[in-house]
Amino acid sequence: MELEPYLFFSGNCEEALNFYKGVFGGEISGISRWKDAPAEMGMPAEFGERIMHSSFKSKALKFMASDSRPTTKYGEGRISLSLGTSDLAEAQRVWDVLSKGGTIDVAFEDTFWGAKFGMVTDKYGIDWMINCQVEPR
Repeated sequence: MELEPYLFFSGNCEEALNFYKGVFGGEISGISRWKDAPAEMGMPAEFGERIMHSSFKSKALKFMASDSRPTTKYGEGRISLSLGTSDLAEAQRVWDVLSKGGTIDVAFEDTFWGAKFGMVTDKYGIDWMINCQVEPR
């Protein structure tokens, strides 16, 4: 069994995927668009070019993504994607890119557990935690 996050966007999925490709490297694959869905799904014509399903995979992570259906309402449950590394330069680079245009919830700083840690909501509304273990526990 394997957990693979599924991220939903409100019409800017393709833009977000390209942003994450710039952050993490990797590839976007398996893009299906709403215009290719059966007509009985009842998607408005203006949703045609939006992404119905896609996959993203890099050396560091993988997830699936979509532009959400206009009739779908999501819960208010909180979830964050947590990135762990021991490469401080890479952690700082990812932090800098994800936080640009986003909201910093917890500054990327040294912690009592011997890591550099921060929490940010990126410009697409995705919550990230970055933990860079810089000292042995």
